[in-house]
Amino acid sequence: MSEQNTQRVALVTGAAQRIGAEICKTLHAAGFNIVIHYRSSSQPAEALAEQLNQQRSHSAHCLKADLTNSSDVQALATAAEKQWGHIDALINNASTFYPTPLNTSTEDDWDALFDSNVRGPFFLSQALTPTLSERKGCIVNLVDIHSEKPMAEHTIYSMAKASVAMMTKTLAKEMAPVVRVNGVSPGAILWPEQALDPNNKSSILNKVPMQKIGDVSDIAKTVAYLVNDAPYVTGQIIAVDGGRSLNM
Repeated sequence: MSEQNTQRVALVTGAAQRIGAEICKTLHAAGFNIVIHYRSSSQPAEALAEQLNQQRSHSAHCLKADLTNSSDVQALATAAEKQWGHIDALINNASTFYPTPLNTSTEDDWDALFDSNVRGPFFLSQALTPTLSERKGCIVNLVDIHSEKPMAEHTIYSMAKASVAMMTKTLAKEMAPVVRVNGVSPGAILWPEQALDPNNKSSILNKVPMQKIGDVSDIAKTVAYLVNDAPYVTGQIIAVDGGRSLNM
């Protein structure tokens, strides 16, 4: 078998920054070549690719795509597979997150949140099913603890993530026994990019039994476990939340 065929490859969506970037670094350290997807964060995506390529030559590549655009999703799948000839792991990390109070929610909000969180990952998974099946690969979806316990004034986001949770379970059933599909539900790992009131932060931490915010590495290591060390695990969603879901 050629070196290209033995080299494992992971596509990570929303990979330029934050949790996505950490997942890339962790899987890269485990020996994967990485396809770094981004929508608009070209500079941090290229910087991450350069960092990984310095560690191991020709081991990271960036691809731009808007996951709310159907043609972009198909183009991303084609280009990602073409880069090294196959995909072994798809990490559906990209997500849109913002509040949608009931009295101000619009159809545009619905489309933005459902297309980025559900539609894009579903059709990307569909497009990559042949290569994932051939490689006996896996999919890991980033869900959210609020897929089970809704967040106030985030109705559409919570509904979308509940759909991701169900997608994880249904795809696991449909793609078995060849492809494993699992999920990771982060809790308080990173504060939102939007400003958050200090009182809100304190309120959140008071509900976390471990009394601290998590780290992006907590999520990345859990993803790596599901990819590398869980051959008999499928259809499962692991909450990485310091126990917060116990108090919701």
